[in-house]
Amino acid sequence: MAQDKTREKIAIRGEPVRQRVIDAAERLLRSGKADFSMRDLAAEASVSFATPFNHFGSKGAIMHALSERRTDKMAMRFARAPLPADAACRVIFAVDTAVAVMLEEPGVNRAVMSWIGTTGGSAGHAWARSTALWALALGAGEGIPDTCRASALACLPRQLALGFRGALSFWSAGELPDEALGPDARAVASTLLLGFSERSKLSV
Repeated sequence: MAQDKTREKIAIRGEPVRQRVIDAAERLLRSGKADFSMRDLAAEASVSFATPFNHFGSKGAIMHALSERRTDKMAMRFARAPLPADAACRVIFAVDTAVAVMLEEPGVNRAVMSWIGTTGGSAGHAWARSTALWALALGAGEGIPDTCRASALACLPRQLALGFRGALSFWSAGELPDEALGPDARAVASTLLLGFSERSKLSV
């Protein structure tokens, strides 16, 4: 017990404990240990056994935090890139950005998506964060006809979040290969956008 507390103090001095636990979970997933226990996680993070529970409450909440980290990475990468002026083109660019993030570590990301797709456990904020990403991509709706712009901006972010999550679900289940994730996610987004945008601006 004394050793555990000493290790945790060292960890706290180095970086925030919550961040350290999430980083440790990511390392375990990278090593193929998707079934890691909270005890495994505490050991990997060099913190006491109680610390992951104190900060997250459950393994499910940790996996949701990993999912949110990925969505935040997508949004950050998107925001830093030179962006098209047209809203529909920005959405397709956001799809490509999001897919690129997921395919950087497919094994880890499949494990995360599979976990948060199971029933029960802790609820996360994946839908809200994903919706925010698509709202960012749509911006002020440039290129969407004035007659339906308000409706598009009100409903499309949530629908795009649902559509992209659907593509990720089939991908994480192994039914959609890596090379098909991008084209299929683009097709879903394009289909949703067709009701509000000029067809010629969409490239599936």
